[in-house]
Amino acid sequence: MAEEELNEVTAYYEAESDGLGTAFLKELENAVQHILDYPESGPLVNRLVRKKLVRRFPYNLMYSVTPKDIRILAIANQKRRPFYWRGRK
Repeated sequence: MAEEELNEVTAYYEAESDGLGTAFLKELENAVQHILDYPESGPLVNRLVRKKLVRRFPYNLMYSVTPKDIRILAIANQKRRPFYWRGRK
């Protein structure tokens, strides 16, 4: 599901302005790298889910951390449908 959101958001920004989709991907990569380096640094949204702001864009990466992995649950727009991603594992 997060992969579908990634494709949709990137295509949207690229259609808005040439290169903006690429800029979004770069900021998203920076956010993911920060999560990999400091997985527990994102504030808890609930007992199991954390969020990381995607700089320059109104999106959060919603993710969970377990001893075995880090899972991106959603690339969530900050202004639309809050918590729609609940229930994703």
